[in-house]
Amino acid sequence: MRESVKSTSRAILAASACGVKWMSKPVELGSIKVGSFVMIDNEPCRIVDYAKSKPGKHGSAKARVVAIGVFDSVKRTFVKPVDSQVEVPIIEKRSGQVLALLPSAVQVMDLENYEVFEAPQPEDEDLKARLASGVEVEYWRILGRTKIMRTKG
Repeated sequence: MRESVKSTSRAILAASACGVKWMSKPVELGSIKVGSFVMIDNEPCRIVDYAKSKPGKHGSAKARVVAIGVFDSVKRTFVKPVDSQVEVPIIEKRSGQVLALLPSAVQVMDLENYEVFEAPQPEDEDLKARLASGVEVEYWRILGRTKIMRTKG
């Protein structure tokens, strides 16, 4: 456990030295709730089930977490002691305007800094049908990846 804390500290120092914005933070597993986000296998996931077991005679309490990936919708599970540290992704929730619909992506302009970028087409058919040029959308940036979450208005 000590080694993981040291490696995390080294990664933070290396990222800050290179000018890279750190994209996740360590949090104690016991403070996490259903609906919050956690990193599992370097993939941001939303927790859908969380169960704590009682401490045994010679052991500590364990937590079983079931989560679904934000980008790939894959179900992931892990079991760890409640007092262990887990990585929680930092989510940037931003607003943008759709400029163009491309065959495999959506061209979006950020409404704060006017940056233009491409985001993958949403998997939800209802959301995909509502996208058109000029529509305002809410998008999330997690670990340098972008996902359109909903339309506004």
